[in-house]
Amino acid sequence: MKSCFLLFFLLFSLHAQKKLNDLQYETSPYLQAHKTNPVEWMPWGEKAFTKAKREHKAIFLSIGYSTCHWCHVMEKESFSNKEIAKLFNKYFVAIKVDREELPDIDAYYQNVFLKMHHRSCGWPLSLFMSPEKKVFYSAGYLPATKKSYSEGLETLLPRLGKLYKSNSKEYKTLKKKTELLINAPAVYTKQKSGKISLQTLKNSLLKEYDDIYGGFGNSKKFPEVSKLTLMLNVALLSRDKELENSVYETLDTMALRGLYDQVEGGFFRYSVDAAWEIPHFEKMLYTQAELIPLYTRAYLLTKKELYKNVVVETIAMLERHYKKKNLYYSASDADSGEEGAYFLYSKQEIAKTSLEFVDNFEGKMHINIYNDKRPKDFTKIQKTLQKFRNKRAYPFIDKKINTAWNSMMIEALYSASVIDGNYAKQAEKTLQALTNLMYNNHTLYHQTILGAKPRQEALLEDYSFLIGALLEGYEVDYDTQKLAFAEYLLQKAKTLFYKDGVWYLSQSKLGIKAGLIDKYYISPLAKMLQNIVKLAILKESFRYEKLANSILISLEPQLQEKLALTPALATSYLMQKKQIVLLKSNRKNLEKNRVKIESIKYPFVLREVKNFDDYLACTLRQCFAKNEYLAQVLHAIEKK
Repeated sequence: MKSCFLLFFLLFSLHAQKKLNDLQYETSPYLQAHKTNPVEWMPWGEKAFTKAKREHKAIFLSIGYSTCHWCHVMEKESFSNKEIAKLFNKYFVAIKVDREELPDIDAYYQNVFLKMHHRSCGWPLSLFMSPEKKVFYSAGYLPATKKSYSEGLETLLPRLGKLYKSNSKEYKTLKKKTELLINAPAVYTKQKSGKISLQTLKNSLLKEYDDIYGGFGNSKKFPEVSKLTLMLNVALLSRDKELENSVYETLDTMALRGLYDQVEGGFFRYSVDAAWEIPHFEKMLYTQAELIPLYTRAYLLTKKELYKNVVVETIAMLERHYKKKNLYYSASDADSGEEGAYFLYSKQEIAKTSLEFVDNFEGKMHINIYNDKRPKDFTKIQKTLQKFRNKRAYPFIDKKINTAWNSMMIEALYSASVIDGNYAKQAEKTLQALTNLMYNNHTLYHQTILGAKPRQEALLEDYSFLIGALLEGYEVDYDTQKLAFAEYLLQKAKTLFYKDGVWYLSQSKLGIKAGLIDKYYISPLAKMLQNIVKLAILKESFRYEKLANSILISLEPQLQEKLALTPALATSYLMQKKQIVLLKSNRKNLEKNRVKIESIKYPFVLREVKNFDDYLACTLRQCFAKNEYLAQVLHAIEKK
């Protein structure tokens, strides 16, 4: 009897187990989360496209990432729905892409969507295309059943599937129409003056600047660090105090309102409102890594304690939740049971502090500080509220190790070491751990998870940000090996991604050109250009200067058209045209005066160790100030 029961139990258990699709073999946490879907998902690759050709099916391509809220919704409502899954499997070969694993593929198809709809999409991104990768229909989030804003998948899937199979006149017309849109060349209209100047850049920035709440735009807001950095650079170069203060006002608001986690530190990905009060509760590693250097720089220029606190708290938050074996995980989810649950407080919990009540989440509170500084007892408030959080489960963390984003974090730690020297030690450990894991046999890799051998070779962004980290590290410890490794990586990147004067995001056969938009984080192409401009002065190399100039000339039409819409490119342009200054002296002088040097108003200053006691300031072609007193040389740099 017992053996019969055991046999029944085993058979029932086997039957109850969910069938796994091809995503079971992937390392991406996002793809792993879809391996039990009844949709017969396949990863991006020739196997999927060959299958589609053999079975005469169209491709359904779904792009998202593991901490994306609406990706979760679509997975729950549609991809886990057995009836919807039957339609996917009947009419399509379904491919799932993690946009953090394949940012080049995502960039390509986001651009396809933009050309088809004349607006950006985001995630999830849903595309229907032929096995030859010819898109004929694109959308964002798609509901399972018809809604006021969209046709439902239950009718859309059979309609598009049959349309493709029929190869009818309707399908051919639709395909031709989309091909014409996608292949239309970009046309750049030059500004009337034909010039790029501090004034035209300022005007472009102010056109989008929100002078009520700070930041850019008037609806949901991202930090847009590249724009704030450009704004600060323009303000310092033109000695425009009002523009400079606009940057600080935005930094104040972002640090005091709901975009910032007032209890543990760190910034959420964006706010859903113009006033920065209500965030979307994702935390991305790259958001922290870009904001840490900006707040560090603002602290040096203003000596405002709030900015220093933001840096210290954000790094501590990452150490607590994101760090493992000296490497950093990619992101944390907005949801923990329900959106923002970990970060919200009840009226009773808030009542135990001196904070004012603001009910902004239907009976729950997310902390906003509406004064221009924190309350005096703020440290006590943080400790009180942290006790409540300690009883809650932290949101899901995507434990992917991404080379580009870890490199950004390394650069951030080196930058913040001007506040606390221990951050440089942390940066060094992470740099060592990252290269040990992701750089093998002269090959750099893009991403993996701890315990798994990386297998995806690096993209342009990995080279760009790792070189950036090495150059920032060199400015801290003057280790010439870092400089040599940065040069080696640049030459490797040129070989892999620079063809006939054009930079590509990857070695993909799609030929995906590197773009210049840096809304979420800095464009890898603009970052590479900044690296080249820096290497030109650090290595006193006219060869690198020539390379930088040739890239800038090819990109100038886009900069003239977009100006502050390509802020990192604009900063690269200013670095080259206004010139980086190299400050030379002995190591002891440079190290003991680091705070003074990094606090000056001229935005583009690098340092180099030389065996003399005086201070010497040079551009690539001439030295223009020399004195035994640092103050005199810094004054000469600022006058420049």
